[in-house]
Amino acid sequence: MKKYTLLEKCLGYQFTNKNLIIEALTHKSFKKAYNNERLEFLGDAVLNLIVGEFLYNKFPDSNEGDLSKIRASLVNEKGFTKLANAIDLGDYIYLSEAEDRNNGRTKASILSDAFEAIMGAIYLEAGLLTLKPIILDLLAKNYDNINLDELFSDYKTALQEITQARFGEIPVYKLESATGPDHLKVFELSLWIGDKCYTTATGKSKKLAQQAAAKTVLKQLQGEK
Repeated sequence: MKKYTLLEKCLGYQFTNKNLIIEALTHKSFKKAYNNERLEFLGDAVLNLIVGEFLYNKFPDSNEGDLSKIRASLVNEKGFTKLANAIDLGDYIYLSEAEDRNNGRTKASILSDAFEAIMGAIYLEAGLLTLKPIILDLLAKNYDNINLDELFSDYKTALQEITQARFGEIPVYKLESATGPDHLKVFELSLWIGDKCYTTATGKSKKLAQQAAAKTVLKQLQGEK
């Protein structure tokens, strides 16, 4: 398990009260007198507020229903797991040996709960003004476009289903380059089906580049019907 100081560096925030980050990283299976469930509760509420305000300002013409749908697609187990994986949060969680052996570090429920707890802990110690840019930075790095069309589309899965049915193969994504400083890295990937390269695409992460490439090829193949 990695030392939590590396997590602090990744987040750009150093805890004054180290007991707070330890509590936030402690799963109930670890059998201590404390665990991260209370901080998880707090983090969930604060994340809803920060993301809600962000969406309110980003989409001034959207109605309450659309804003609620977008927020719900971000503020949930899947969304928090995505952000947790982006900071390798699973490497830092305190788990029982049994839970660790049971792949607890990759479980969505454990990762998302720990993410909420960490954010709750930062809020508790430093307040909203400190936590807000941390959250918004994570969103910016892990979502190319935050809107209804993009959030509700998984182009990789849709493309894989088509290529399996049509070609009996699944797409292969190859990293072509990674340029720029760590905080502004741009990844370029090529998408191959069999021995044919269909497209290249870029993104702020490998996953985003893959989705962009899959979206392009999906449109190509659907147009060939």
